[in-house]
Amino acid sequence: MTRPYVSIEAVTRAYPGHVVFRDLWFGISRGEFVCLVGHSGCGKTTVLNILAGLDQPDNGGVIVDGQEISGPSLDRAVIFQGHALMPWMTAEQNVAFALSCRHRDWGKAKLRAAAREALEKVGLGHAADRKPSMLSGGMKQRVGIARALALNPKMLLMDEPFSALDALTRGALQDEVARLVAEAQQTAFMITHDVDEAILLADRILLMTNGPDARCAEVVVNTLPKPRDRANLHRLPGYHALRDHILEFLLTRSRTLAGTRPAEWDPRRPPEVFPAGPPATIPAAA
Repeated sequence: MTRPYVSIEAVTRAYPGHVVFRDLWFGISRGEFVCLVGHSGCGKTTVLNILAGLDQPDNGGVIVDGQEISGPSLDRAVIFQGHALMPWMTAEQNVAFALSCRHRDWGKAKLRAAAREALEKVGLGHAADRKPSMLSGGMKQRVGIARALALNPKMLLMDEPFSALDALTRGALQDEVARLVAEAQQTAFMITHDVDEAILLADRILLMTNGPDARCAEVVVNTLPKPRDRANLHRLPGYHALRDHILEFLLTRSRTLAGTRPAEWDPRRPPEVFPAGPPATIPAAA
């Protein structure tokens, strides 16, 4: 059996008197887009921080490309919920600074040219000389996306990067990320509360029970055809069954399954649905 590109193995994170999640297992194939969905308190951001090397598990480990990670790496770029831009730098300088960390032998002209190219890809070439205070919220997030993708990382990690934006801006950036990730054949992992965002972007969707003591209870295989168009997503055969299944989990089973470990449950193989054997009461995606 081939090992996945990213492998989360028996990972547990706990604090005194409080287990965030326990015995977490899942894999991500190279070039796959995976979303993690669950209610606040189940440890989604903690999972991402462990993948990024910004936090350490109490038990278990993370294997990326055959190597156990022990800290942050430019091969795993993070796009945060906030833009995390340096306010005294222009958009171009923010991207160029990140590039200088990876390419220490590049001169200023090459860094500027690469930064401009990255900003052009997200439609911000005209705003390269503006500082963050002169940019809208959506533009700031575009700079963050450009900065992350300019590094050409092996993996892109996103922590609800669009949640603070208005609906129209959020939708435009979802389309932008889908396009850029597909063009780069990027391996991506995203945390989101937005069910439609997960359905639009993800190849697989991991469903977490409520915390504390959360677990990955189910893996939803997204069989809707790609590329997906946000405006017509709801018209795709199987969309409503898929969406209803995820919503039912979040509204009901995420709570009733919280803290439970059924005798037959194998954390290394959480059940897959859509199309791999959905429960009889849930219609399979067409």
